[in-house]
Amino acid sequence: MPWLRRPRRFLSNMSTRTHRFFVFCIMITIVVISFFLLRNTNSFISQQEQICDSKLNQIKGRELIHHDVSSEKPIFFIGGMPRSGTTLVRAIIDSHPQVRCGEETRVIPRILSMRTAWEKSAIEWNRLLAGGMTEQILDSAVRAFIYEILFLHGPSADILCDKDPFVLKYASYITSIFPSAKFLLVARDARAVIHSVITRKVTITGFSLTDYRQNFKLWNQGFESMYQECKEVGKYRCLIVYYEQLVLQPKQTIKNILNFLNITWVNDVLHHEELIGKKISLSKTEHSSAQVVKPINLEALTKWVGHIPVDVLREIDKLAPMLKKLGYDTKSNVPSYGIPDKLVLRNMDRLRDNAKFWDAQAKAYARNLSSTTIV
Repeated sequence: MPWLRRPRRFLSNMSTRTHRFFVFCIMITIVVISFFLLRNTNSFISQQEQICDSKLNQIKGRELIHHDVSSEKPIFFIGGMPRSGTTLVRAIIDSHPQVRCGEETRVIPRILSMRTAWEKSAIEWNRLLAGGMTEQILDSAVRAFIYEILFLHGPSADILCDKDPFVLKYASYITSIFPSAKFLLVARDARAVIHSVITRKVTITGFSLTDYRQNFKLWNQGFESMYQECKEVGKYRCLIVYYEQLVLQPKQTIKNILNFLNITWVNDVLHHEELIGKKISLSKTEHSSAQVVKPINLEALTKWVGHIPVDVLREIDKLAPMLKKLGYDTKSNVPSYGIPDKLVLRNMDRLRDNAKFWDAQAKAYARNLSSTTIV
């Protein structure tokens, strides 16, 4: 090619000594240029680090704007796997005149998930710190966000609570920003939970509407993480509430819950259905609303029996080992959960004698959305 001939001719005419000197000069030039570029780059990085350090020092010395902790109301959180009875527990406690829970916020678990994700990502966490977003600032903001949601979520009350199924996944972190907070972890036989998810077509992220095995594995994974969080914060902050005991022996179970929360006993908590639409507000986007309008009953206790594939039940200890750890009888296909008290038996009579009335109540609160995914 013509444009290459001239440089080649020039190099071929050079003596060996001249050629070596020419190459040496080029190398020296490259080294000198690299040195200056590197020095300027290091200088730039050093300047940026100084700016970040200065900004962080300014922020650390600044007084954070937040709620007066001493004026905050006591709060507690209700969680558990979906279809475990968390809505029933919420409605029962919501019937107490000192307490206000309200419907699922859906945003509280999301902000907690975001806060966890930020710290898990080293790159994102360093970017936040470099931008002046210290851990103290983020925690103060998350704390203010959660408390503001709870405070403004409904009418004023002496004690506030949040019921979002997956909120218990963040119990340890919540205690770091709300040191006095308490937690109720609702547990229910996984066989009843998964049967309810599939038959009622409850869409939960990751869960299937047909695959029992997949759902049992996901239930085990999800509940185990909340169980570990509950154990981490300790028995004085987290109480496991068994759904079966709640519907079989409501008075004693509710007494245990209120004692744990340091709330005085009132008989209203035994008749939450009388306060639906009055003190207790229900959301038509929540699957359980149509069920909790009824008095505490045994209708859903053993609905799963005879509907789960036998081959799946044979593998239950492998698919959901937490079930046995919680004390459930995994060997019997028709387990005995206990003996119902007189209140529950009377409630069952009321439901049977006034079936049309209670069915109408349930229809009034039936879900009016075609699909709502629980995440």
